Amino acid sequence: MEINLPRVLSSSPPYLHHQHEGNSSFLYLLPISFLYVNSNSTTIIIPKPVREYLGYSLDLGVLYYVYMGLLAVFLTNTINIYAGVNGLEVGQSLVIGVSIIIFNITEILISKDPNIINNHIFSLYLIIPFVATSYALYQHNKYPAQVFVGDTYCYFAGMTFAVVAILGHFSKTMILFFIPQVFNFVYAIPQLFRIVPCPRHRIPILGKDCLEVSYAEFDLLPSNNQMVLTVMTTLGIAKATRKKCNNLTLINLYLLFSGPLPENKLVNRLLMLQIYCSILAFVIRYPVACIFYDS
Repeated sequence: MEINLPRVLSSSPPYLHHQHEGNSSFLYLLPISFLYVNSNSTTIIIPKPVREYLGYSLDLGVLYYVYMGLLAVFLTNTINIYAGVNGLEVGQSLVIGVSIIIFNITEILISKDPNIINNHIFSLYLIIPFVATSYALYQHNKYPAQVFVGDTYCYFAGMTFAVVAILGHFSKTMILFFIPQVFNFVYAIPQLFRIVPCPRHRIPILGKDCLEVSYAEFDLLPSNNQMVLTVMTTLGIAKATRKKCNNLTLINLYLLFSGPLPENKLVNRLLMLQIYCSILAFVIRYPVACIFYDS
């Protein structure tokens, strides 16, 4: 179901594809929800600074299942919108997958709770085959690509991460491994929510042997919408005039700072950024997290 449904939706009429393809993640999660409701808790541990107000733990009940659905939608779509150049979709998934393996092994080694150990062993059962197959795919998808993954792999990868995070009980840590994807989503909000016109494709354009920043062109915007672009331009994170602005993706933002780059160099630098962010995630997860949670 994870692989076939996006492909069916991608082949459907445009009105069905645009309105429902992203929301299909909720359907993928139904089997996991049925499994979870019979065997797991919906209780979360409260951070230390607010425990005197909320207590040590809080049972979210049905809200936890809403959270799981939103997590699945976010993880599947955030890879899909941070894409468009050879090797980036599979490459970022590989880095995240390897980070999850390292995290699981670390937790198995330091934990004394058999339930926690079993959760991370189960996570390894799922993520190791995913990383192995993704590595093989990356050999054909990296520049110059011989295979193009499209939406199918993005949704499959995102749902794999969602299942691993939910059944492995480390959804908060999983979000830490998605720092570039979270930034890309937040940065793109003006276009995703149509404050600024959003073209169908926002990938960089091909100049002379290099990729360059792509722009969205439009008529004059309402004053409030234009103010958003003015603020972003003032902060130096966008390049906009009254009738056009750069497409709001992390890929274009990187090109905005670096200038035009060959596609292979651009992807390699973005994947190095993903690796640096994974290192930062481990710093946050262990030394910093001890401030907010018990060891």
